[in-house]
Amino acid sequence: MNNYAVFGNPISHSKSPFIHAAFAKQTGQDLTYIAECVPLDGFAQQVGDFFKKGGKGLNVTVPFKLEAFALAQSRTERAEIAGAINTLWIGKCGTLSGDNTDGVGLLRDIIINQAFDLTKKRILILGAGGAVRGILSPLLSANPQQIIIANRTLSKAAELANLEPKTMQSCGFDDLNGETFDLIINGVSSGLHGEMPNLPQKLLKNNGLAYDMVYGNQKTPFMKWAENQNCKTVDGIGMLVEQAAEAFFIWRGIRPETISIMKSLRHKEIL
Repeated sequence: MNNYAVFGNPISHSKSPFIHAAFAKQTGQDLTYIAECVPLDGFAQQVGDFFKKGGKGLNVTVPFKLEAFALAQSRTERAEIAGAINTLWIGKCGTLSGDNTDGVGLLRDIIINQAFDLTKKRILILGAGGAVRGILSPLLSANPQQIIIANRTLSKAAELANLEPKTMQSCGFDDLNGETFDLIINGVSSGLHGEMPNLPQKLLKNNGLAYDMVYGNQKTPFMKWAENQNCKTVDGIGMLVEQAAEAFFIWRGIRPETISIMKSLRHKEIL
């Protein structure tokens, strides 16, 4: 049996077991996938034990992505740029290998599922945490005109923008008045808990897209704000499923179909 898992703390909310079980059934793969709550001081030990016992692949979620990055002996370029890892496996040379699939998951959801072309578009990203860092390189690969990173702590936004100063700039939330964007991505970590910055009206251009990287049982404050702008709004379910599909492809060499899984997540109301 091929064993896979997701490690996190907390982990009871994880949709990964449902998603990967659906991928396995769809593609005829024989595997098991579980969610495991790992002690905050026991991540490295449990990763080692998992692979020693024959585990094939791990997903990693909060708060262990940075620790996974440090553990990995071999990292993909996008993992290096992101500075965090959410997918682990044993490589051909027996080394612990790591990747970050969050950014490509976001990109596939926006470009393929939402049919939204990012070429020469102005993009605003709200927040400057680790989740945002993980999506910057894939977004830059889509050839946007400009990416603005807005954050309460300007120094954090500036640090990320300096990774590619020709295309990216930073600002505070108060500096957004009078600006307009084709795409706004909400990466504020507190966005699920009823907090978000005070954004000006008319921040999105006509036919713009508002994308929230988080999801929940109820609409986030950002989603509510975006709906009042009369624009298309998308939550993070697509990103969640697409990043999982990328990990599945890395492990199994097969890319599953994702649209039906997204529909199942929403229709079964297991959020």
